[in-house]
Amino acid sequence: MLTAVMLTTAACSRGPRPDAFPRPEEAPAAVMPAPSAKRLPATPAHAGPRDPGIIDEDLDELWARQLMVPVEGVTRAQLRDNYTAGRGSGRIHGALDILAPKGTPVLAPTDQVIGRLDRGAVGGIFIYAHDAEGRFVYYYAHLDRYRRGLAVGDRVAKGSVIGYVGTTGNAPPDTPHLHFQVMKRGAGRAWWDGPPINPFSYFATDGLRP
Repeated sequence: MLTAVMLTTAACSRGPRPDAFPRPEEAPAAVMPAPSAKRLPATPAHAGPRDPGIIDEDLDELWARQLMVPVEGVTRAQLRDNYTAGRGSGRIHGALDILAPKGTPVLAPTDQVIGRLDRGAVGGIFIYAHDAEGRFVYYYAHLDRYRRGLAVGDRVAKGSVIGYVGTTGNAPPDTPHLHFQVMKRGAGRAWWDGPPINPFSYFATDGLRP
């Protein structure tokens, strides 16, 4: 009798057989759906003359950034393409003038880094910024003032306020506007002095903050 009890106890203490639970590899693997890549519409054609330093790949890259109109409350439909407007001596404007009341917030059209804050007789209070990859430069001129605390080296997200529309520099005092220019980063010269690109066709969203 004692022998039987001991055998029974030993049998109970061994626990379940190793094959009583499924092995991890036997469980069906979860199938995760492949992420769907967002396909952008075809890159728009460059409006007006194109600088010889700008290639098709540059325009594709600019379009991929899906720029926001850089003045709050201004829609794409309200923009006027004055990129080719004459500026004397055979020069063209090479930028867009975006009209808005003085003090209207100026927005970063894409994620970028503040590279230069300065003031001049022509551009007035201005900002030069570049994207993180260093491919494009963005110039904002005739500002009334910067956003408080803005400093060189700041990383600003798309849609962030960086300054305010004004009439500084040689802007007409009764026509506040943002002079906005996009350039390919300069090679072999100052980084902010590269060939310009007309941004008119490359705005994907209006100047409306979330």
